[in-house]
Amino acid sequence: MKVLNKDVDYAVRALVLMARNDKPATPVAGMRAEVRVSGPFLRKIMQKLQRAGFVHSVKGRGGGFSLARDPGNIRLSELVSALQGGIKLNDCASEGKLCGLHSACKLRPRLASMEGRLLEELAAITVKDLA
Repeated sequence: MKVLNKDVDYAVRALVLMARNDKPATPVAGMRAEVRVSGPFLRKIMQKLQRAGFVHSVKGRGGGFSLARDPGNIRLSELVSALQGGIKLNDCASEGKLCGLHSACKLRPRLASMEGRLLEELAAITVKDLA
């Protein structure tokens, strides 16, 4: 079971690289080797990060991406929410309907508690911490 998907993993690597970088913008081509992902996949991730307000796109010569926020204000929980929609340890609903055992389930509340604690831990980690 993976808690963080590939988008979040590569996004964190790219943001940490940019936080360490002292340049105004970092091109995707310059990130590819260190992030260890293909250029097209990294571009898609960077576009998602731009739409979510984590990075700015810098056009033209010397362009690329730059952080839109201070690395100390970018929390892993926010990246998870923006790139994978949250964390679910178990899916208690099927096709929008609750499981027939939903009201009697003793596991569901414990899983919800674990999800909450995991999100709290992720909220405590910033890109600056990782840079």
